[in-house]
Amino acid sequence: MGHLELDLNLSDEAKAAGETARRFGLEVMRPAGEALDKLADPADVIAPDSILWDVFRQFRQLGFHRGAIPAELGGMAEEIDSMAGVLIAEAMGYGDAGLAVSLGASAFPFRLAALSPAPEVREFARAYCEDQKAELIGCWAITEPDHGSDWIMGMAPTFDDPRCAPSVRAVLKGDEYIVSGQKAAWVSNGTIATHAALHVCLDPSKGMQGSGLAVIPLDLPGISRGKPLDKMGQRPLNQGELFFEEVRIPTSHMVVPDPAMMAMVARIILASANGGMGIIFAGLAQAVYDEALKYARQRVQGGVPIFEHQNVKLKLFDMFIKTEAARAYARRMALYNALNSLSPSCHHAVAAKLLSTQTAFEVAAQAIQVFGGNGLSREYPIEKMFRDAKAAMIEDGENSALAIAAAADL
Repeated sequence: MGHLELDLNLSDEAKAAGETARRFGLEVMRPAGEALDKLADPADVIAPDSILWDVFRQFRQLGFHRGAIPAELGGMAEEIDSMAGVLIAEAMGYGDAGLAVSLGASAFPFRLAALSPAPEVREFARAYCEDQKAELIGCWAITEPDHGSDWIMGMAPTFDDPRCAPSVRAVLKGDEYIVSGQKAAWVSNGTIATHAALHVCLDPSKGMQGSGLAVIPLDLPGISRGKPLDKMGQRPLNQGELFFEEVRIPTSHMVVPDPAMMAMVARIILASANGGMGIIFAGLAQAVYDEALKYARQRVQGGVPIFEHQNVKLKLFDMFIKTEAARAYARRMALYNALNSLSPSCHHAVAAKLLSTQTAFEVAAQAIQVFGGNGLSREYPIEKMFRDAKAAMIEDGENSALAIAAAADL
């Protein structure tokens, strides 16, 4: 990324972390993402000999996976500069957006486990921090066949209709919960994960207001998985169904057992997830712009590089404006929410997600016009980036549904 850095107060630590992440994104993630995207069968993406695992292992060896976990469990949460985390996420999106989402989702159950008072659950987080072989993979198991945007709308206290209660139920029996139900094919890392951050229904009479959150190892009896999802964009990101048939978990694994507490936790999760998406896809927008600018300088038409044509210059400068605006806003939002982690601004995080994903999509569409016919060819990265950006406008909450939910905060 060769853009002029306008944030003059970045620490040396943040700059160094960002530079390491940029090299990793360009040298490891970008070529791996392009190779995985071209595999016809999504099962091949997660095969034992897949380059996917090289990406996971090298990410772990750099220690980036430890960033949000407390030092007492082997993490770096107290040590890492807030802006360093932002620059790392930007660089991940710049390298490959689908892989960036996968790497981010992998940490979620272990970040949640670190908040538990139960030693056996906290040990999940410690083991994750020590894992450099990518033997522990997390997933965020929230979406269900009949409940996608319902989870987002469920932030509103009035969204308590029993007809909208989550499908995956956890029933307390003695010192165990019995978990049954299905999560949808859109669970990120669903068919490769060893652990899940599992959203469940504890009280169906309260609709979406009756939910809780558990950390569950996915090798327990009664758990099965669907096949990897075959989709248009972010193909390097593994997604797939999870099925639970009377799965028994200790009460200690229900990290958020109180629906009233879950209402607060849900807002923190929403801000974190959408804020992260805002940063990642600002990175993708920058990648798209850089590719278009490079191509415009090299491609000759009418005897001169097409950058010399005024219509191309106008497109590129419009792309530049949008990309700079998305990145600046995503950084500002991320820094505020990092400093106010227990009371983050959800509507600012959602705004960042919407702005960055819409920007990445619009900039990618303009880039295809700059590339002309070559923009439609899989020989160039632009068509993949376009597909990846489009997927982002639906994942982690469809943009319109997110906007409706977040507008209540206004």
